[in-house]
Formats: sequence, C-alpha cells, structure tokens
Amino acid sequence: MYYIYILFSQKTNRYYIGSTDDLARRLKHHNAGPTPSTKGGAPVWEIRYTETVPDRTAALKREYEIKKKKSRNYIEWLIQKRD
Repeated sequence: MYYIYILFSQKTNRYYIGSTDDLARRLKHHNAGPTPSTKGGAPVWEIRYTETVPDRTAALKREYEIKKKKSRNYIEWLIQKRD
C-alpha cells in the first residue's frame, strides 16, 4: 500500500505533495529538514490530506496528477472534500 500525501507548513504557508509507503517515516524525514524542497518549512509540516493506492506506480501517477494542476485552490478543494 502506498500513500499520496499533502503537507502544509504554517511557517511558509506552503503545501507539499508527495508519495510514500511509510507515511510516519516520511513526515519525520520532512520535519528533520534534509529534503531541499521542504527544508524551509521544517520542523512544522503537518499532514493535511492522504489517499491510499495499491502500488508505487499508481502513487506516482496520482502525485503527478495533483502536481500538474499547479493550483492551491485545487489542493485546498481536495482537503475540504476529505473533511
């Protein structure tokens, strides 16, 4: 099982979209600061949205679909839809 996730950092007021097979490990990694694209928002990234998919291929495909929209409105719509 893989997860597509959306993180949010209040520090930078930014969202980050990614995928992983271990959500807890990945969040810890982002908050530790070594990932260049999330380093500025560390250590306050929080999970705002998740989806589960059966495998890595499906996860990467869905992650790309979300990123391709390049829309904060779409991301916030996804989050609202889940709540």
